[in-house]
Amino acid sequence: MKTRAITGFFFIIVMLGSVLLGHYPFGIFYLVLCLLCLHEFYGLNIKSGIQPNRAAGFINAVLIYGIFAFITYQDSPLLHKLLFLITISISAIFIQELFKLSVSPFTNIAYTLGGLVLVCLPFTFFHALAYVKGAFNFHFPLAFLLMLWSNDTGAYLVGRAFGRTKLFERHSPKKTWEGFIGGVLIAAIVGFIISLYFTDLPWNQWVSIAIIIGCFGTLGDLVESMFKRSINIKDSGGILPGHGGLLDRFDGFLIAAPIVYTYLYFVVNV
Repeated sequence: MKTRAITGFFFIIVMLGSVLLGHYPFGIFYLVLCLLCLHEFYGLNIKSGIQPNRAAGFINAVLIYGIFAFITYQDSPLLHKLLFLITISISAIFIQELFKLSVSPFTNIAYTLGGLVLVCLPFTFFHALAYVKGAFNFHFPLAFLLMLWSNDTGAYLVGRAFGRTKLFERHSPKKTWEGFIGGVLIAAIVGFIISLYFTDLPWNQWVSIAIIIGCFGTLGDLVESMFKRSINIKDSGGILPGHGGLLDRFDGFLIAAPIVYTYLYFVVNV
């Protein structure tokens, strides 16, 4: 427990620092984090006997994250043309399988692309949160993290104290409806508190974002649990002592980040 608490403390400090230090540290930090999570995802597949094309996956992840990061920072026709590089790099994943001796080439292709969808795209959308109103604004990614953590903590504490009814036992036996509801309510309270300091949005929209994070963050957690169970692995890694792997810490990103960005994009630009 002591190791878990110390790791969690330093992890939170690093995460908050990456958001508050400005445009370049923010972008670079989450690109590195994206690649580490992707490395973990592909490593788990390899342990289960699948052979994703890691090199092609990393190249595509850098292109997808990098090009969209530059577009959100400073949109220009040249950057839109660079998007077509992704068509070439994605095609390379299929072409390379032609030259490999594999009994299940399309399984390898599917998991290579799956890593980009499951890991790279959520980090890309999370990075874009800072630019949803144009110029860099740390309020949105910071608020996202605070509400996500409050939902996770609330769900754990309420579920441990009052949890009786299983939420989705097939994929996550410890999760309960009571914990889920408690997590969403606590995230909503944190969302309201955030609205008192970050006046970019009215309080009801911050609370709406908190509810979205609570619902879809939980779904992301379940998706990651489903993935680990499908390959018969408990923890995604051991890079964080007492916490498991990076994917275990960022499972709430998987669905919540794209959904929250989509919500903000249409709310801010109406």
